[in-house]
Amino acid sequence: MSSMALLNRSVVLGVLVTALSPAARAAIERGIIVREGIIHVAPDASSAKLSNVSRGREVAVVERSPGWVNVVATVETDPDQETHRNVTGWIVDKGVITPSTPEGDQIVFGEAVDSEAEGSRRGGRKGAAQDAMRLYAGLAEYFPTSPLAAESAYRSADIRWQIEAIDAATRPSAHSSDPSLKYQIDEEHMKKVVKKYPGTKWADLAAYRLLDNKTCGDWAAEAKCPEMEAALYVKYAADHPQSPKTPEALYKAAWRYSALIEIYKTSNDTKRVADSTARAIATAKRIVSQFPDNTDWSTRAQRLLYMVQNNIPTFGNMVQ
Repeated sequence: MSSMALLNRSVVLGVLVTALSPAARAAIERGIIVREGIIHVAPDASSAKLSNVSRGREVAVVERSPGWVNVVATVETDPDQETHRNVTGWIVDKGVITPSTPEGDQIVFGEAVDSEAEGSRRGGRKGAAQDAMRLYAGLAEYFPTSPLAAESAYRSADIRWQIEAIDAATRPSAHSSDPSLKYQIDEEHMKKVVKKYPGTKWADLAAYRLLDNKTCGDWAAEAKCPEMEAALYVKYAADHPQSPKTPEALYKAAWRYSALIEIYKTSNDTKRVADSTARAIATAKRIVSQFPDNTDWSTRAQRLLYMVQNNIPTFGNMVQ
């Protein structure tokens, strides 16, 4: 999915709104629609239909009539080509959430969570993941002081990241042993979370996602990739000690050190075998001691420790 097709939603609406009269602009409310709606040419359900507007789309409310709102909205015309058009018309006054809506942030967040769950369900609603992405982004923009804003910004960026990562995995460059030659997932939105919400759990999670672009696609059974990646994960753990991803990062580093043991054995480099063994053991022990309550990673670290200490291969031909 092209990032440009998903950017500058407010800019598009802003251009449209500037075309309105000064009096109309003064009355403008901006908000997010949390249900699919039909745009009509007049505030009458029997009037001609102009388009549908989907969840998470931003709308500029120009005026209101009993039970109806006149809006400017950007609607999708071709999901595959990511083309849009701008529509002005009337929708039923249900589901438009603005910053003045009581508990508006919670309503938008709830719809985003529901759409995200629908998008992850097999046979779920088509486009639900994109709906969730827009809803989360809209919450962060229109409710910036909400306690849900940072999480929403991250969730929106993460859905976008996952969608693009699926595409990246299908490209030939996904198997490159040089990270710089891989297709690079757009980092703009993750970096925005890191910059806007420093020191938060969500900034830590965003920083972890950014590591994806720096890892190799295929090691080609050479040492350079696991060496580089282990250092990358160790640095992440040092820079983000409170991150929920720190135990995972340390485990990935420990496993790479254990893989290096087997890689260096093939070249009879006994010095580096010993060094990799020591690093794998020390990193695994660190996880067990520092994160005993994180059973997923502490138990995996304990298993890795057992394998390394008993000279059981963790990489390559593991059948003995």
